[in-house]
Amino acid sequence: MSGPLTGIRVVDLTRVLAGPFCAMVLADLGAEVIKIERPITGDDSRAYPPFQNQTSAYFVSVNRGKKSVTMNLKDPDAKEVLLRLVEKSDIFIENFKPGVADRLGLSYEELEKVNPRIIYGSSCGYGQTGPYRNKASYDIIIQGMSGMMSITGPDADHPTKVGSSIADIVTGLYLCISLLAALNAREKTGKGQKIDVAMLDCMVSILENALARYTCTGIVPVPVGNVHPSIAPFFTAKTKDYWINIAVGNQDLWKRFCNLTGLSFLANDERFATNERRVEHWAVLKPILEAALLEKTRDEWLALFEQESIPSGPIYTMADVVNDAQIAAREMILNVFHTQGGEFKVPGIPMKFSGTVPSDPCTAPVLGEHNQEIYLGLLGLSCEEYMKLKEKGAI
Repeated sequence: MSGPLTGIRVVDLTRVLAGPFCAMVLADLGAEVIKIERPITGDDSRAYPPFQNQTSAYFVSVNRGKKSVTMNLKDPDAKEVLLRLVEKSDIFIENFKPGVADRLGLSYEELEKVNPRIIYGSSCGYGQTGPYRNKASYDIIIQGMSGMMSITGPDADHPTKVGSSIADIVTGLYLCISLLAALNAREKTGKGQKIDVAMLDCMVSILENALARYTCTGIVPVPVGNVHPSIAPFFTAKTKDYWINIAVGNQDLWKRFCNLTGLSFLANDERFATNERRVEHWAVLKPILEAALLEKTRDEWLALFEQESIPSGPIYTMADVVNDAQIAAREMILNVFHTQGGEFKVPGIPMKFSGTVPSDPCTAPVLGEHNQEIYLGLLGLSCEEYMKLKEKGAI
């Protein structure tokens, strides 16, 4: 059984994380993703630790299921070969700074001449327009400028980035969504189009209630640690041994929580009678709950909360994640093989289809591993043409 994107070919000029993450999702869904990399060094992330048998685990984690082809984009002959590949493809994605693709002769306008059906996805820090378009960016810069770090962390004196590279990941997902929408539009119009996705835009789009709270009240939100600004109790608490998370999201849950923890008297306290009042008096309520939760172990509390359907859970380390039964049952830890590096464990595919299955994601490419397949096979270059390009450093 083939994947839902089987038959779709993607030319991927992206590097590091946001673009490669997008391309990986497309590959997971069955697309043929041809990753164009610089000769000798390849994607920057091939040099990022940790390493296993001199192979970057970082690179492997976001480049499974792709084909690697080396190409010097500054070489005119290499560019001509790339245009031949574009002619045979459905999607082209890049994450250069604005203007770089134009200087390379790889703008949407140029590629559209070769293939009017090409869908051109462009992602960068600030987008193709606006006063910041030429600024350099990385995930932490965008997390800061989006306001995300101003609402993350223990307090206003310690702005904190999210643990994963969320700006890159969200951008990759938005780019992927946009490309799929453009594929659908092409079915109706017969034409491709250009998509412009900016990291800053994507991060602003997920600020949800923080931005709404400011525009509604005029009060600038600040970090509140592991609690919810609008719901209580909704927090992280220490038990007799480990930490747990508890989310009491409505009145019924609040009453059950009070009874279960031996704090039934709180349900009748006017200060905590409604969610709004619990949020208002959280500084009073929190130490009462914390003291009660110290009476039992994590697993004892989780078992009791489970019986009463009170949302709660442990705080896992990566070791816990890799060994969790639910995560294993959902096949969310994959073994990915690399010819040089061996076997790596990476996050799995979260999309489960009933009628189609994703492609086999069990390999990540060695640099230039698919040169002969693409140049000699797909593009039909002669051995003489291929060797000439190779000898001059074009591929």
